[in-house]
Amino acid sequence: MRYILLVILLAAVLAACTPQVDERQTAAETCSISLAVLGVAQDAGKPQISVHSDGAWTDPSKAKLATSLGLIDSSNQTRYLFDATPDIKQQLYDLDQLDDGRGFALDGIFLTHGHMGHYLGLAHLGREAMGAKSVPVYAMPKMAGYLRDNGPWNQLVALKNIDLRDLSDGDSISLGSELTVTPFQVPHRSEYTETVGYRIAIQTRSAIYLPDIDSWTAWEAEGGSLEALVVENDRLYLDATFFSGAELPGRDMSLIPHPTISTTLGKLSHLPADDRAKIHFTHMNHSNPAHNKTSEAFREVQIKGFVVAQKGDVYCLEE
Repeated sequence: MRYILLVILLAAVLAACTPQVDERQTAAETCSISLAVLGVAQDAGKPQISVHSDGAWTDPSKAKLATSLGLIDSSNQTRYLFDATPDIKQQLYDLDQLDDGRGFALDGIFLTHGHMGHYLGLAHLGREAMGAKSVPVYAMPKMAGYLRDNGPWNQLVALKNIDLRDLSDGDSISLGSELTVTPFQVPHRSEYTETVGYRIAIQTRSAIYLPDIDSWTAWEAEGGSLEALVVENDRLYLDATFFSGAELPGRDMSLIPHPTISTTLGKLSHLPADDRAKIHFTHMNHSNPAHNKTSEAFREVQIKGFVVAQKGDVYCLEE
């Protein structure tokens, strides 16, 4: 009996001392085409400028990078970003670590729209920083025109730091073999550009990246369908800027419209569990209580069968 107890104790000690494999990194390394969550915060990140009460200032573990998604195609040794955030340099490093760690590699950037958290990172490709060479930047016509016609972005074009590639609503771009990316336009504040989400697909699986939209009702009035979007795809990263409409006292929320997490839960809670589990909430404002894993908001999302996306999450597009 003593011998058995000694063996069990020794096994426990060895297990505690053995380095644990990061399952997220393993998924990226063993899957030829994968998606990696590189940030989950609204454009300004967390903590946000002027909000000095946020505990993330003194506790780095509470800080969050702006929303971005990485696409890794290890069979072709290619990498892509969805949105160029102000946190792009950290996110490109993180993407490399989730891939093969061979160093910087970037084969294209897909932009959703012209709000600060989604394109300002392009500045890092200019001569003040890396002096990139013709990085493909995929954008819808107004977004591409905005970059071509306005400084300092037009300098990136003139110096060939970026190579603008025009997109069309609903038209797929092939990224080699069976991998395609398809933009679809959605209603969102269009001061300068249109706004799109993306469908990233191979023959057997597909994912949706849709960090910004005014409301599901407005989109459905234009012919869209949130329920069909969920049922017809395998993973969805959806706008979750606010948990409710009461997070920013003193701000007119009608000027910054987004579907709240509560609204999305209400619209989709009737779906089967497998469909609800597809939905990963992202693009959360600093005020969103779902950032906190011990909050009632986070627990409600979990209890109802949905997911709050976390930086470093990896999804394999292959079966």
